[in-house]
This record gives sequence, C-alpha cells and structure tokens, in this order.
Amino acid sequence: MTADTATAEAAAHAPRLLVGAAFATIYVVWGSTYLAIRYAVESFPPLLMSGTRFLCAGTVLLAWALLRGARRPGAAEWRRAALVGALLVAASFGLVGWAEQYIASSLAALIVASVPVWIILLDVTIGGAARPSRAVLVGVALGLAGQVLLLWPELERGVAGNAVAALAVVASNLTWAAGTIAVRRTSQDAGAAHSPVLATSLQMLAGGAMLAVAGLAVGEAPLLERGVTPRSALAWAYLVGPGSMLAFSAYTWLLTVTSPARVATHAYVNPVVAVFLGWLLAGEPVSAFTLGATAVILGAVVLINTASGARR
Repeated sequence: MTADTATAEAAAHAPRLLVGAAFATIYVVWGSTYLAIRYAVESFPPLLMSGTRFLCAGTVLLAWALLRGARRPGAAEWRRAALVGALLVAASFGLVGWAEQYIASSLAALIVASVPVWIILLDVTIGGAARPSRAVLVGVALGLAGQVLLLWPELERGVAGNAVAALAVVASNLTWAAGTIAVRRTSQDAGAAHSPVLATSLQMLAGGAMLAVAGLAVGEAPLLERGVTPRSALAWAYLVGPGSMLAFSAYTWLLTVTSPARVATHAYVNPVVAVFLGWLLAGEPVSAFTLGATAVILGAVVLINTASGARR
C-alpha cells in the first residue's frame, strides 16, 4: 500500500466536521502563538522557554493517553518519537529562535512561508506521494505571492539580512518538512497500535528535552534568575495548552487523514492570523497590502484543499 493510498483510506473514514475543526485549530491557534511567543520571550530565555513548553505539554498528553488506555511506549515508539521530535520540534524551533536574534522576524516569516514547497518536494521524492497536480502547484505559488504582499511594506523599509541566519531558517523549513513526512511514515509503521495522542506526547518530550539541554548548554539558565513577568508566564501557559497540546495533536492527526500539501497550508494562514491579532490586541497597523495579501492567501488555501480533495 502506498502512502497516498493509506492516507486516502484514512481520509474516507475521518469525520468532515472533525477534519474542519482540526484545520481551524492549526490555522488560528498557531497563528496566535506568534503574539504569545513575543510576550513569552520578554523575560523567558527562548530555548528554555520552548523546551519547558514542550516538556510540560508532552507530560500532560502522555498522562492523558495512558489514562485513556494507550499502552506504555516501548523502545520502538521512543525511537520514532526521537526522530520526529528532533526534526519537528527541536531543530525547527531552535533554528528559527536562534536566527531571529540576527534577522528581522518579517524576513524569517517570509522564508518560513516556503515550507509547503519543501513539504511537497520531499513528499514526492522520499514520501512516496504522487506528483502534485497543476492546481496544487498554482496554489503554492499563490500562497508565496500572498506572503510577499503581506510583508512587502516591511521589506520596502529595508530588512537587514544575515546570510547565515537566513540559511538557518531555510534549514528549519527542511527539518519541519522532513518531520512532517516522518510523522506520516512512522504512524503507518506503527499500524493499528498507533495512538496520535501518545505519539504527539512522545515527540514533544523528546524535542522539548533537546531544546532544554541546548538552552542549558548555551548558558540561558542564569537569565532566569531575573524572574519571569506575569505576562510572560501567561503567554507560556497559552503556548503549553492551546499552542502545543491542542494544535500539535491536531497537526499530527491531520497528517494521518489528509495530504501533507493540504496540512501545509497553515504556513500561509498563520502569519495572516498573527497580523490581525497584532492589530486587534497590540495596536499594530493593517494596511491595504495586508487586506490584499489575505485575499490571495485564502484563495491559495481553497485551491490547494479543493485540488487535493479532487485528486483523491
């Protein structure tokens, strides 16, 4: 059975309402985490913030999965979780966090917007997927065009770049794409015994541990002695709950019931959500470029989702 066939069979049995709710979760919740991270790192060192975020979320999800009857993970489950956690959690979040010390977040966001391209390419080359249709490719191009429009005012003002940092964000795209493919492959390898909640918790624990060790290694621990502000603490708690437990569970489950190309559309929508939340909650301006980009990006999402569903 090919990866496409397995995914198509799973999609046929997935309730449409549940699939729609999962997409809404990764679109809106992950979009809101941009603002939450901004508040969290005001007084919380970035690697330790991310590491403790995933360690806490993973612990709660693991306990919940075990209470609901999931069998205790063995060596095979931990090996799969270590691979996905290293790619999807530790490397992706670690590289972007490091890079944003040297380049503007707008430039990082523009680079991250190419994630769907890498996912589609890796899915075809190593994931066993069929070549994407012309409509999907057009949707990807539209999504990237919408990202450029969204960030054009910032780019016009001049964004100071750092080649090494920019390459680090590109590398994070590759690790996220590889982790996305690995989620689907490892869930298929696990077969009937696969529990998405258990798998997600183990991935968070593995990736969170790697991030925490990295934070300690680079000397972030002494920075905590200054204390964490209430706003940072609340933002961290939001990142643990909806931002990690809820959104990551939805993401990993979606990868088992629909195509990576469709799931990857979150990379287009998240910055739009972030911009509007910044306008609503932080008083950041929304320009005509923002409104035009939103229309283009949402059109790209509709095109990719429609084309992916029609192809199956």
